[in-house]
Amino acid sequence: MPQRVNLKTSDNINIAGDYYPTKEKNAPAIILLHMMPATKESWKDFAEKLNNTSFQCLAIDLRGHGESEGNRNYQASIKDVEAAADFFVSNGVLLENIFLCGASIGANLALQFQSEHLEIKASVLLSPGLDYQGMQTEPAAEKITENQAVFLAAGGESDEYSTETAKILFNMLKSKNKKLKVLENAGHGTDIFDSNPSLANEIILWIQSLN
Repeated sequence: MPQRVNLKTSDNINIAGDYYPTKEKNAPAIILLHMMPATKESWKDFAEKLNNTSFQCLAIDLRGHGESEGNRNYQASIKDVEAAADFFVSNGVLLENIFLCGASIGANLALQFQSEHLEIKASVLLSPGLDYQGMQTEPAAEKITENQAVFLAAGGESDEYSTETAKILFNMLKSKNKKLKVLENAGHGTDIFDSNPSLANEIILWIQSLN
């Protein structure tokens, strides 16, 4: 069962999180960022799988969602991601051992945060968009270095916009380690796991290979 945690952002917003701890406080950590209009609970099954493979996880409600305070402002939500990263850093986890996994708007936030923190080794982007609510991914993709890894997944013909976005970003990325997974009629964001449960295991193996 996850532990409820409360985070404070740099602009004084209270953010609610579900924390899945490990015995090792400085074990590799994964920040989970939900799609719109979902909440942190949408990551429950995937977070438990990650936790069972010795990753500590933190799924947060973005501001204005779920149990978090504030108004929905996705550009300001990068501060929510910063608060999640600070939670792990304060517990002894190096930025280079923090991974990001986001769905839809969460994917855009994950890539943005990775582009601003070159120590972040990898991000997983489920159904990214070129521009969700003002959060644009192409400028972020241009900043990703060859030593930063990115795994992109999209739902194919049932989600043409995200699928096309994933292909565009994949081609833009300079990453030595990048992967593109286009699934068949698989839906959007974390819904992809429902129709393709093996994707969760594939992502976990990919993240493990980076350690």
